Order: sequence, then structure tokens, then C-alpha cells
Amino acid sequence: QGQLVESGGGSVQAGGSLTLSCAASADTYSDYCMSWFRQAPGKEREGVAGISSGTTYYADSVKGRFTISQDSAKNTLYLQMNSLKPEDTAMYYCASRQAASCNTWTWAYISRYNYWGQGTQVTVSS
Repeated sequence: QGQLVESGGGSVQAGGSLTLSCAASADTYSDYCMSWFRQAPGKEREGVAGISSGTTYYADSVKGRFTISQDSAKNTLYLQMNSLKPEDTAMYYCASRQAASCNTWTWAYISRYNYWGQGTQVTVSS
């Protein structure tokens, strides 16, 4: 509900770790699907990981390396990123939408998301 603000980005060597945070402006009584997206220069925005009612979703490229979680009491979303690779370099955004039809096939549909954060830059050097 409302605005989202990301933080935690930075520069790291390949193989390193970073944890991103996304704070929402207020709690909501509705079920929401919350996700992390990323966009590298010259490439389309893509879904990285999503979470809805405890169920998590991951892009194949980050499975086993990234973990999405949330603190519902604080309306905060997290993305723990391990074993970072240069190809993970991108602007990372958090986003939210109503949970209806948020599942394995639809969680990363960009057009479904109503709220977006300003983004936080992640740069991984070789």
C-alpha cells in the first residue's frame, strides 16, 4: 500500500553478498504479492523473486543464490543475494500488487504491479 523505498544496494566483488530492503509506507489489510525486479542497461525489466502468503517464486537465474523474505509487522521486504555474479549488475526495484492470480506463472508480470520503488543500484565486479 502506497510508496515503496529500496535500500541496501552497492558495489561488491563477484562471489560476494548483499541484502536489499524495501520499506512500505503503511500496512494493508489486503493480500499482496510483493516482488523484486531488476533492469540492466539496454535490457528489459525482469522479475527476480516474489512472495505471496508465504509462497516464494524465483527466476531460474537466481535460484539457489537469492532469498526473498518479508517482515509483515514492519511492512518490509528483503532480498538476500549470495554468490553474486557480474551479470547480476542492475537497478533493483521492489513492487507490489494485489495477490489475486499471483502464482508460479504470473508473479513476474510487470503490468500487474501497481506500486514501484525508486530502485537501488547493485554493481558486481569481476
